[in-house]
Amino acid sequence: MANLEKYNEIFTEVFGVDASALNDSFGKDTVDQWDSVHQLNLVSLLEEAFDIMLDPEDIMGFTSYAAGKEILKNQDVEI
Repeated sequence: MANLEKYNEIFTEVFGVDASALNDSFGKDTVDQWDSVHQLNLVSLLEEAFDIMLDPEDIMGFTSYAAGKEILKNQDVEI
């Protein structure tokens, strides 16, 4: 499975949305159910799926679909 597919699958699992809903504007300011619990669940699943450990600053900055792709890119994960 490609990394983008894994990334999208985790978002659809955590937020219960269809993959077609995912775009760069998908984030805490536009998604009602995006709260700290969902954000931590998202981070935990991504760390497990990509075998990485995010810094606290990255976790706090993981506030959107687009931001997450940048954070993973900084961890040398190609999305």
